Amino acid sequence: MSIRFEKSPLKDRGVTRQTVFLKNSDNFVTFSTILFVSVEKCQSYPNMPKERPSKPPLLLTVTETAELMAFLLAKLPHKNRNNIKTLLRDRHILVEGRVQTKYNYSLQPNQRVEVRWTQGSKESVYRGLTILFEDAHLIVIEKQEGLLSISANNKESQTAYNTLSAHVKKQNPANKIFIVHRLDRDTSGVMVFAKSERVKALLQESWEPTTKERTYIAVAEKPFEKPSGTVTSYLNESKALIMYSSQNPAQGQLAITHYEVLKQNADFSLLKVNLETGRKNQIRVHLQDLGHSIVGDKKYGAVTNPIARLGLHAWVLAFVHPITHEKLRFETTIPKKFLELFPR
Repeated sequence: MSIRFEKSPLKDRGVTRQTVFLKNSDNFVTFSTILFVSVEKCQSYPNMPKERPSKPPLLLTVTETAELMAFLLAKLPHKNRNNIKTLLRDRHILVEGRVQTKYNYSLQPNQRVEVRWTQGSKESVYRGLTILFEDAHLIVIEKQEGLLSISANNKESQTAYNTLSAHVKKQNPANKIFIVHRLDRDTSGVMVFAKSERVKALLQESWEPTTKERTYIAVAEKPFEKPSGTVTSYLNESKALIMYSSQNPAQGQLAITHYEVLKQNADFSLLKVNLETGRKNQIRVHLQDLGHSIVGDKKYGAVTNPIARLGLHAWVLAFVHPITHEKLRFETTIPKKFLELFPR
């Protein structure tokens, strides 16, 4: 048995046809035919599809309470109800960074609505995490409490890193994932991973200036006297791997935390916490400094654990995409356990 290749040019087209023949004892049998097109000649084909630049998303701000359908009809006068329903069905509409498919979803003032003209990807749910956004450069997830971001000693197989690594290798075994920042095992919420070392470096090098919003929800012990405030200190790590505050700039990295009381009762407070810096265990240490440790945080002084978990959730993350320069914002649902402590 032998194989023979024959090439024949196609007139005036810059194309070579290569036919592969498989020869046996009786005759030649055509195995396959392949067309090779010269790149220089591609312009000679008037019907060759051309890549179109993607249309940028439309960003809208809600000014008054309204249903999503009515809002979109008012903002997109060239679209009718059926067009809007198609956009919703095909996951083109995002509210506060999350895909919304319900036409009667109730919008509130200051919420942000995004219309993406390319179809949104479906959320992928894995054990311990949900993929909120994915493109060629990034993956944004919502991590559940109890899941490690990444294992320090490779002894933990169930980590966000391992799950996402397996996810991208389904598309191509050569694909890799790179961690950009971490959440503590018992903290839930939004995290970002990069798909290349270049994107990881771009994100980390510009993290402070390009991160527009980094908001946590915390449940702290005892009611606060002040409705809001700011904590500033310098954080360092002890030999026992516990972070501590100092007012001496030579004894740590600058850490700034802003907080606002959303609800409180005689035992607990629900806080909105904004980070100006992102140090290890920053919120946990600063709330301990205030005498209001996060519930369930025995490491940093908590004496109560009413929800059987750490009362800290990475609620909102907004940043500028390092490649497309698109403004991305992701807002997750406040854990039900947090809200159940404040029934009124």
